[in-house]
Amino acid sequence: MIQNDTELKTTQQRIAYFQDLLMQLRVKATPEEFLYVSSGYRVEIEKMQKEVLDYLTQQANK
Repeated sequence: MIQNDTELKTTQQRIAYFQDLLMQLRVKATPEEFLYVSSGYRVEIEKMQKEVLDYLTQQANK
């Protein structure tokens, strides 16, 4: 769970990194390799995106 804006930025960077990996895999991997590898990245991206949205939709502590 994201606790602060620093962790938010780190998570957003990880999401971008995994998305870049998927873009490269789409071109370089065989269909069989892509099927096995992409699902793991997708699950991780979806998990991190949920954490980002959960954090962004919480009331900020002042």
